[in-house]
Amino acid sequence: MVVAVVSVLSVAAEAAAPPGLSVSPEGVLLREGAPYRGLGVNYFDCFYRTLSDPANTSYDAGFAALAERHIPFVRFMCSGFWPSDNKLYFENNEAYFQRLDAVVQSAEKHGIGLIPSLFWNMNTVPDLVHEPCDQWGNPASKTHEFMRQYVREVVTRYAASPAIWGWEFGNEYNLGADLPNAAEWRPATWPQLGTPATRSARDELTHDMVRAAFAEFARAVRQYDSHRFITSGNGCPRPSAWHQRRERSWTTDTPEQYAEMLAGDNRDPMNVLSIHAYEDYARIRPTLEIAARLKKPLFVGEFGVAGAPSDKTRQDFTAMLTLIETSGVPLAALWVYDHGGQDEWNVTATNARSYQLQAVGEANDRLHAAEGKPK
Repeated sequence: MVVAVVSVLSVAAEAAAPPGLSVSPEGVLLREGAPYRGLGVNYFDCFYRTLSDPANTSYDAGFAALAERHIPFVRFMCSGFWPSDNKLYFENNEAYFQRLDAVVQSAEKHGIGLIPSLFWNMNTVPDLVHEPCDQWGNPASKTHEFMRQYVREVVTRYAASPAIWGWEFGNEYNLGADLPNAAEWRPATWPQLGTPATRSARDELTHDMVRAAFAEFARAVRQYDSHRFITSGNGCPRPSAWHQRRERSWTTDTPEQYAEMLAGDNRDPMNVLSIHAYEDYARIRPTLEIAARLKKPLFVGEFGVAGAPSDKTRQDFTAMLTLIETSGVPLAALWVYDHGGQDEWNVTATNARSYQLQAVGEANDRLHAAEGKPK
């Protein structure tokens, strides 16, 4: 009888406060029904490392170290980067998801939130289904068919997990759209990694293609998860994005055109505005104003300062973090935690750049103290 009572209470509590982060009709980011602000990190390869090598479970120690330093969530790549990295998904689907299960379960154990970015690399899905990248713009394509399949598998498998905070499409698709020199920036060709041997103009993206993919992704997620936030994973629109879309030129946009591109790239049912901020972090304040008008909370999915510690890098990092904290950004994630492939950016709990991790944790303590919440 006691077990039954506890079970009923748990069900009632879950109904009152669904897991993860959601967005109110007024555009406020919510956790457990209350306004929420938090600063996390990008843990880019926490799944990728164990997908590549099942013996590598170092993400567990990584999550423990983050929890100890009051880092509440991570953004991560929730698939393989190259087409060949996804071989296990096709050959042994259950083994693939067992490795992802272990990451999610570890995050649950350590109280770490997860923001999985399902289609990080722009060309991976089209390459897997042997289509050009322009098929991201075609909802009837094999690219979209695979996208919807993977969304269904991932979202239904983890919809009940308290570790999942929100859902992201991919990484910075908007930055490669409508480039005046697009032919010079077609995706790489590495046939040994599963790409085609050649590319063509059909592998060049436009904003309209990207927006079609975002819309279908968001609709697919909403079939299986009615409340968690959905975000694009975009970077800040390029300074010329509006003119690129219309005339393929590098002409600088006006503030109004910047706002128009933000709104167009983050349409409903996506309900969080995504940017990445580095040297251009001064754009955060005007973007917050746009987010308020759109009633979509701002997620600064990446921020950071590269290079060996010096007075200059420390000053730049402090200025960036202070702006994020004092301006009211609801959600932001440092680039990048425990990623040996990017030494100039890599932050761990023990390396020379660990001061950044410490500063983010201390900022979280201040945010939670202001909200009257425990650390």
